[in-house]
Amino acid sequence: MTVAQAGYTALSPRSAAAHEQGAGEPFGPLPTWKLSDLYPGRDSDALKNDLAAGMSDALAFEKKWRSQLAAAAEKDSDNGIGAAIREYEAIEERLGRIISFAGLLYFSDTSDPANAKFYGDIQSKLTDASSHLLFFGLELNAIDDASMDAAMARDTLTGHYRPWIVDLRKDKPYQLDEKIEQLFHEKSITAHGAWNRLFDETMAALRFDVDGEKLSLEPTLNLLQDHDGAKREKAAKALAATFKENLRTFTLITNTLAKDKEISDRWHGFKDIADSRHLANRVERDVVDALVEAVRDAYPRLSHRYYAMKARWLGMDQMDYWDRNAPLPDTPQTPISWTEARETVLSAYGGFAPEMAEIAGRFFDKDWIDAETRPGKAPGAFAHPTVPSVHPYVLVNYMGKPRDVMTLAHELGHGVHQVLAGGQGALMASTPLTLAETASVFGEMLTFRALLDQAKDKRERKAMLAQKVEDMINTVVRQIAFYDFERKVHTARKDGELTSDQIGELWLSVQSESLGPAIRISEGYETYWAYIPHFIHSPFYVYAYAFGDCLVNSLYAVYQNAEEGFQAKYFEMLRAGGTKHHSELLAPFGLDASDPAFWGKGLSMIEGLIDELEALDRDKEDG
Repeated sequence: MTVAQAGYTALSPRSAAAHEQGAGEPFGPLPTWKLSDLYPGRDSDALKNDLAAGMSDALAFEKKWRSQLAAAAEKDSDNGIGAAIREYEAIEERLGRIISFAGLLYFSDTSDPANAKFYGDIQSKLTDASSHLLFFGLELNAIDDASMDAAMARDTLTGHYRPWIVDLRKDKPYQLDEKIEQLFHEKSITAHGAWNRLFDETMAALRFDVDGEKLSLEPTLNLLQDHDGAKREKAAKALAATFKENLRTFTLITNTLAKDKEISDRWHGFKDIADSRHLANRVERDVVDALVEAVRDAYPRLSHRYYAMKARWLGMDQMDYWDRNAPLPDTPQTPISWTEARETVLSAYGGFAPEMAEIAGRFFDKDWIDAETRPGKAPGAFAHPTVPSVHPYVLVNYMGKPRDVMTLAHELGHGVHQVLAGGQGALMASTPLTLAETASVFGEMLTFRALLDQAKDKRERKAMLAQKVEDMINTVVRQIAFYDFERKVHTARKDGELTSDQIGELWLSVQSESLGPAIRISEGYETYWAYIPHFIHSPFYVYAYAFGDCLVNSLYAVYQNAEEGFQAKYFEMLRAGGTKHHSELLAPFGLDASDPAFWGKGLSMIEGLIDELEALDRDKEDG
């Protein structure tokens, strides 16, 4: 995932800051990350030198290669296409290191004006530098197919970059004149980039009044998982009240970004509102449509059915929306210490493959994780790959809940994937979002299965199964509902600006359909669309979670039934990074995402867990 956020073990004894800041927490001291692996600080000579070199290298690259690429396609070695791409990759690596540092520093505390200014200034400088590189992809794609194919076959270095070249040429039908592309590029920091930043800073500054205590977003959301129903209700109403007070701002951001995207899509020739995302994900529209249809058809068998069961367990005819993630009465209430969370995840990873645990262990031992919850810190969780020459970083907001352990397992799965894919280099390490969730969800599944095997009795097993089902519903059903919501908002926005009430109505329509009749959706919930960062940072990103969950369910079934050799194929898939299409990566496992039945297999695992819960219920009644 990128710093733009997506979905991301022991305490490092060397982190004095973590010891001091988290010592009073019931789950132990929590680590903060060590960004000095990127740069010593905002004013460091290393950063200043790299900024200067990034601009000078970009200018020199443009001077050397502009209008020369067609001729370079006929040459080899240091004068060929491969040599140009290698130079381009080195510049991208340097610029990527700089923006990674600025972004991670900013998300460490978005309320710090110095961080915000630094991040904005770096974005502006790198946009200026990269504008001198914009010609490169456009000119490469202007080379005819026969010449490019011949160059890749003839020159070893050019052939090395074949996956990147083939991938780049998929953008060819949507390219515009270079001057227009440059305008879009340079305006990005004052267009969608500026609105993204406004959202982040506004959300980080919000405070929610719960019984007179002013809380930031993460602790307030955390109360929705409290055992005390009264606390859940107060938190839910506090969220709704503050969202409502700020709805004008969030409505303006949403309208502006939807229009900004529509303009860009129209100029580039995308026919469907989500086609640009599908292209970026390197996944076909009909594959996504099949996923969405399969999940929507499964709503009654999954979310509707499960929430009806949960309402009965909680002694209710119907649950309020703030009860959706409430723990079951049998769920342990003792906070899970950071040390225990670390050992749980690393043990599960190690049970699958020692190499996986060793890589994940580096994140703890070398201070690559920021885990404490503090004012100004970005909410949610993510794993950011930075650049291959450094290492990824993980951000979580750890509060000792079982779900926090699963989030940690998820983000460390991303981290392991990013470390393994780093060998492909700066241009080919990045994995399309649909496959970027594979290792993270697989890591969650490994952790869950390890914990389930340790369950002491049926009550504990039931609580764990229920929580896993809820997490899967949140990952599959909820994310597809989010995707439907985005489609409705972007479609309606084409006819004019939307009011807050209109957006709220669209939100309630998809939530009611996906959650089912066992959830009472009352006043206030119509504002909850406002805090979802994916709608702002990565339009239509959300289906990647459902894609990844269903894919991993099928993959895990293969693992359970596999002979020796699964782990080797799995690591080969992760190391591939962005060099292969999803069809190539899944073929060794006998899986095919273009087969409509594929999604049914993934959903059937969720249904099977619900069946097991019903069986445990029957056993209890019979007993």
